[in-house]
Amino acid sequence: MPKAIELKNFSYSYSDGTAALTDISLSVEHGQRLALIGPNGAGKSTLLLVMAGFVKGTGKVLIDGLKINRKNLKKIRTLFGSCLENPDDQLFMPTLFDDVAFGPLNMGLEAEQVKICVAKALQTVGLAGMADKAPHHLSAGQKRAAAIATILSMAPQIITLDEPDGSLDPRNRNNLIQLLEGLPQTLVIATCNMNFAAALADRAVLLDKGRIIADGNAGEIMSDSKLMTEHGLEVPDEFAGDRL
Repeated sequence: MPKAIELKNFSYSYSDGTAALTDISLSVEHGQRLALIGPNGAGKSTLLLVMAGFVKGTGKVLIDGLKINRKNLKKIRTLFGSCLENPDDQLFMPTLFDDVAFGPLNMGLEAEQVKICVAKALQTVGLAGMADKAPHHLSAGQKRAAAIATILSMAPQIITLDEPDGSLDPRNRNNLIQLLEGLPQTLVIATCNMNFAAALADRAVLLDKGRIIADGNAGEIMSDSKLMTEHGLEVPDEFAGDRL
């Protein structure tokens, strides 16, 4: 069975020649919850864009065994969903129903199928009964859940999330953790919040200056105080008593 995501010796530089990602090789299993951790500017968001096929560089990128190219892009788009850092970027229609229906409609689904997809997605994220609500009237936590619903309505196998806990208070952050824990999809989560990462991820990849510094069990990496401190990160609270 092919990996959900596989990168082999991938490198990418900005237009001014500055290296953004250097020799990235990693694979993500289906159903895995992977945290991309690292300081600001480490390359986490860029790596998510690479996985989604929005950034081209040198090396190989495979999604469910498919090369990201023009021939496979339509198929890959059905497998992959990206949740952006700012949920407002994904909520641009008059009603929540319209936003969540946007993807299925563009996939060519019939109206009745779209209604079913929307209802299921809103139910999953805890927003059932709010389909007619204007997105700009939602709270920060509801907006994040709604943005995830716009992805779930298309039934992807893989979901990437860029700093999904940003701007959330503790209650909404905990609600988000519970939501994500209940999803069967492969999740790749870029975050600077180590407590959030520790609560969700079974695996962590530590990036710094565009390179993979560590890749392995989330608990082992995030409880290594020397490693974390060297790269500007804090040990999560749950590992504070196990610092190496």
